[in-house]
Amino acid sequence: MLTPRQERILGLVVQGYLEDGQPVGSKAIAAGAELGVGSSTVRYELAMLEEEGLLAHPHTSAGRVPTDAGYRYFVDRLLPEKPRKPALELELVRREVDDAMRTAAETLSQVTSLLAVVTAPSIETATIHHVEVLQLQPQVVMVVTITSTGGVAKRVLPFPTPVDPGLVSWAGEYLNEQLVGIGLGARMLIKRIADPSLPPTERHFVEALSPAFTELAATAEERLYVDGTARLFTEQRFQDLAQINQLMSVLEHRVGLLGALASALAAPDVMVRIGAENELPALQSVALVAKGYGLPGRPLGAVSVLGPVRMDYGVAISTVREAAKQLSRFVADVYEE
Repeated sequence: MLTPRQERILGLVVQGYLEDGQPVGSKAIAAGAELGVGSSTVRYELAMLEEEGLLAHPHTSAGRVPTDAGYRYFVDRLLPEKPRKPALELELVRREVDDAMRTAAETLSQVTSLLAVVTAPSIETATIHHVEVLQLQPQVVMVVTITSTGGVAKRVLPFPTPVDPGLVSWAGEYLNEQLVGIGLGARMLIKRIADPSLPPTERHFVEALSPAFTELAATAEERLYVDGTARLFTEQRFQDLAQINQLMSVLEHRVGLLGALASALAAPDVMVRIGAENELPALQSVALVAKGYGLPGRPLGAVSVLGPVRMDYGVAISTVREAAKQLSRFVADVYEE
């Protein structure tokens, strides 16, 4: 446990390093802070903080920089408990879900100057709003499913022999009667599709169409909305090219990033992962700030920012928290309609 003076000095090092990216020396701390001690005492305290693993001492400088552990201590203990409300207003009214997610990512990146990543609700969390069964060719049928959130899923299904057009028309009417209002992830879905009372021909046909509803899991590409890549790199806050390459690798392999954000869904508040705290190797040189959003007791997605460990955590945390709050209100309205 640090003394109050050590905490004050650690906070000054973190804040000073965040502002200009240069190691912070004892003379600057002693001269600029109301600590009431000289630079020799500050040097001793800096050495103690370094011994605790909270600060590092670059070979090229007499100053100190925060370590991942130092940033963690700062985030957990030294950030103001009630930061000022961020100037974030997501324009989400009367938008489709995918457009709302894109807007959220764009706005979040603009406010924080960081890389913003928003995961959309899985298509399986929505209910079926309308079904179209279309005959593309004599032996090819396409099923179009429109969800309650405005999402559209298409599935093309080939058949070994030509399909009766009347059967296709009947299937569209039947599936709408059976499935509208049913959740895509509902267990009763299969039972509603293949009613045992149907004649064999009709039952076999709709059973062949069932993958259009039971295999609708969205891909990682469809669920992730990313904004701010160029902005982040022009800020020149990464230490070296390797960090940029690692982050680019994560964005290219989005399934891994979805997994990293999944833990935010269960977190009671904003989740902060700094450097090596990230399980994904490609994220171990960056910081991730994320929070889940959704309905009460039902998380649907996550909103997050990614950037160098030298980020303004106060701004990042409060902005992500506010974005998640506004997205939760938006999806509550969508899912109630």
